[in-house]
Amino acid sequence: MADEKLQIIRHSCAHVMAEAIMNLYPGTKIAIGPAIDNGFYYDFDFPTGTKFTETDFPAVEKEMRKIIAGNHAFTRKEVSKEEALKLFADQDYKVELINDLPADATITTYEQDGYLDLCRGPHVENTKEINAQAFKLNKTAGAYWRGDSDRPMLTRVYAYCFAKPNDLKDYLAMIAEAEKRDHRKIGVDMDLFHLDPEDPGQIFWHPNGWTIYTVMQDYMRKMVRRDGYQEVNTPAIMPRTLWERSGHWGHYQKNMFITESEKRLFAIKPMNCPGALEIFKSRQRSYKDLPLRLAEFGHDVRNEPSGTLHGIMRVRGFVQDDAHILCTEDQIGSEVAKFCKLLKNVYHDFGFDNLVVKFSTMPEDHVGDLETWERAEKALADACTEAGLTYEIQPGEGAFYGPKLEFKLYDCLGREWQCGTIQVDYQLPSAERLDATYIGADNQKHHPVMLHRAILGSFERFLGILIENFAGAMPTWLAFEQVAVVPVSPEFDDYAREINDKLIQHDIRSNAYLGEGNMKAKIKAVSLEHKTPYVLVVGEKERAENSVCVRYRFSSKKPQETMKIDDFIKYVEDKVENHFIGI
Repeated sequence: MADEKLQIIRHSCAHVMAEAIMNLYPGTKIAIGPAIDNGFYYDFDFPTGTKFTETDFPAVEKEMRKIIAGNHAFTRKEVSKEEALKLFADQDYKVELINDLPADATITTYEQDGYLDLCRGPHVENTKEINAQAFKLNKTAGAYWRGDSDRPMLTRVYAYCFAKPNDLKDYLAMIAEAEKRDHRKIGVDMDLFHLDPEDPGQIFWHPNGWTIYTVMQDYMRKMVRRDGYQEVNTPAIMPRTLWERSGHWGHYQKNMFITESEKRLFAIKPMNCPGALEIFKSRQRSYKDLPLRLAEFGHDVRNEPSGTLHGIMRVRGFVQDDAHILCTEDQIGSEVAKFCKLLKNVYHDFGFDNLVVKFSTMPEDHVGDLETWERAEKALADACTEAGLTYEIQPGEGAFYGPKLEFKLYDCLGREWQCGTIQVDYQLPSAERLDATYIGADNQKHHPVMLHRAILGSFERFLGILIENFAGAMPTWLAFEQVAVVPVSPEFDDYAREINDKLIQHDIRSNAYLGEGNMKAKIKAVSLEHKTPYVLVVGEKERAENSVCVRYRFSSKKPQETMKIDDFIKYVEDKVENHFIGI
C-alpha cells in the first residue's frame, strides 16, 4: 500500500535527521523517532549547555540533504541482548528500552552511513529513496521520557515528510490556510469567547459565541426529540460510592476533580453514564418500556493536563450531546441503525457529507463470552448496512465491554475529525456494576444492554471545528448575526429601525447600524468582522417601495438585489428551516 510505503519513508527520514543532529551536536542522547501523520518526530537529550531551537533547523536540513545525497544503504542486523547493550552502552535511553524487552525478543539494529539505531524497521533500502526536497523540519516541543513527568524532559523535533515535493508544497499550503482559520484567533476577532490563563480549560462565552452555541443546542434538542429521545439531567456532583460501583473510580480517578463534604468524598462528573442508569433504576422497568432513549446535555469536567489543552477543542469543562439507550439484546441492531441515520442527517445539516466509519472489534482483554460478542458485532455490521454506511475494521480496538463504531468527518481542508461514536455496553448495567434490571416477557429479571452514543461529541469542540471549517463565516441558520440593516444616511434610521424590528419579530437575528458614520465602513465592518450573511441597505427608494437592497456575503455571482421585505423574510426563513449551508 502507498500509505505503508510513505510511512517507511518517513521513519527512514527520522533516522537521517537523528544522524544529522548527532553529527552537528556530538554527545546527544537519542530516544525514539516514529513516523506519524504527515511526517515524523524524534526525541533528543542534548548535551548540557546546548540550546537547540527552530533557528537551528536550516543547518540540520542541510546536513540531512548531504546524507541523503550519499546514497547510503540501510542495513538491518539481528543482535543478541548482550551485543545490543554493548553497541548502545553510551545511549541511556536505548539501554533502558533494551533492558525492558522480553528475554526471547528479536532485537534488530539499522545502520546507514555509520549511524546505528535500535529499531524494528522496516526502512527503505537506500537514502536515495527519500526525496531531499520533500521534507521540512516543523517545530520543537518538550516531551517527558515515556510520558512520565518524573522522568527527564527531552526535546522533540517534529518534521513534515512526503514522497514528492509537490505533496509537501500542498500540505504546507493547507497548514497556512489552517492557521488563518485557527478558531482561537477567529474567536477573538469575532468576539465569540475568551480563555483565561488563570482558569485553564474553561471557556468564557461572549454573546456572539453563546448565540451560536445555543442555536446548536436547540437544534440538537429538536433532532433527538423527533427521534424518540427523552431529555434528562443528572447531578454535577455524585458520591465516590457510585463511581466505585461504575468502575470509574478505579480507572479514571486521576482525571476527576474530587471534593469532600461531611467527611464523604464526591467527584464532579467527568461523564454522564452512571447518572442515566440511576434514572433507569429509579422505578421498576418492563420490557415494554424498552428501548428507553435518555438524552442529556450534561456538563462534564475532566482534569486534563494543562499541556494538552487547545482552545475550545480540548478543554476541562464541556457539554456533550450525550445519550444512553437502554434496550434488549435483540434491539441493538435496530437502535444502532436508527442512530446512524440520525447522525447522517445531523452531519448533513452542518455541511459534512463525507464520513468514514471505523468498526472496533473485540479486544484481547474483553469481558463476556465469545457468542455474545459475535452477536453484538453482527448487529453493528447489519445496522451499518441498513443505514447505508460502509466501514473500516479496527481489529481489537473495541472497549473491554463491547464493540463500537466511531464516525469521522472531513472538513474543507481535508482534515479528519473523530466526533460521533456508539458503544455497546454489557458491563455497566450488570449485577457486578450498577445492577440495572427490567422485567422481561417471561416475568423474570434481566439486565438491559446500554448503548452509549454521541453525535457532535462536545459542543465546544464541534463549534471549534465549525469555526475553522467555515473560517467563521457560518451558514445563515448558525450565524450569530444573520442580517445587518444599514441606512444610507441617518435620514433613513427610522425605516432601518422598522425593518430591523420586523426581522426580529420573525426570529431573524438582526441588528440595525444607525446614526452617524460612513455607510461603506459599516458594511465592511459587519461583512468582515461579523461575517454577516446579509446586509440590507435602505434609502429613499427602499423606503418608498417597502423594500430592501440585499447584499450577499462574499458573493460575486449574486452581489446584491432589491427585494420586498416580506419576500426577503421568507427567503431567510427558508434557508434557516432547511439548514442551507450557502447563503
